[in-house]
Amino acid sequence: MLPLFDMMMQAQNGAAMEAVARQFNLAQEQATKAMAALMPAFSAGLKRSTSNPYDFVGLMQAVASGNYARYFEDMSRAFTPEGISDGNNILAQLFGSKEVSRAIAAQAAEMTGIGQDIYKRMLPVLADTLMGGLFKQTTGQMASPVNPFVNTPMGDTIQKWLESTGFAPKPKAAPAPSIFDNPFRQAMQQMFSLPKAQPAPQPNPFLDNPFAKAFQEMMGGLGQQPESKTPEAPKDEAKVAADSYGEMLNAMFDSGLEVQKTYQRNLEAIFETYRPKPAPGTKS
Repeated sequence: MLPLFDMMMQAQNGAAMEAVARQFNLAQEQATKAMAALMPAFSAGLKRSTSNPYDFVGLMQAVASGNYARYFEDMSRAFTPEGISDGNNILAQLFGSKEVSRAIAAQAAEMTGIGQDIYKRMLPVLADTLMGGLFKQTTGQMASPVNPFVNTPMGDTIQKWLESTGFAPKPKAAPAPSIFDNPFRQAMQQMFSLPKAQPAPQPNPFLDNPFAKAFQEMMGGLGQQPESKTPEAPKDEAKVAADSYGEMLNAMFDSGLEVQKTYQRNLEAIFETYRPKPAPGTKS
């Protein structure tokens, strides 16, 4: 899968930054920097909001049912009232509160010099587009990507734009096996496929979802432990499953950018500062 930044560069057949620049009255250089500044925040939000398999499935179901692919294909739809409303719903799920969104906008504005108000208006637009891109990637509908950073004048220009602000696309390594080359790939694609008419609604969309079942099997070590296992085996199995799940999230939601460590730390601090407090009498 493409990292988030690379994926966003493919939106609207590669014209995403032109659309963003026109909408927010920015130069294309500014639009690219603004988008890059938000990708680490989206990466952190995606990982935090899917910290367990159940939340991951919930997010993916929301993406599949929301028809977000249209925003990735045509960003002008993301600028409409409906698109902004859909984007704000995604922001609430990824960031948890408006305070986090505002703090992220302020941090990005300080980093790039682009107005905080522009970031506030841009966040729901990019949230829509990002979810649409994830939908198309996980269902194999993404067109063959064009890498703008390999031996192209525009690639060199973008690289210089980003580096001047403290961002840079990560070096491209050799393609690794897809994180979806495993037993639950087909089930996941089935979950994402366009739903056909059903005689009656499913009583439990999570438990009856084939992807959820396959995902539960893969992550079985995180759930109930089989009685037949020895006391040590389930613990080891759970650790392996948790590590595999973490690796999958890191691969799926990689921002694709190298950023200044202080900027990354500040973003993480925002999430920690506004993290929901545990109820009285419970452990954090």
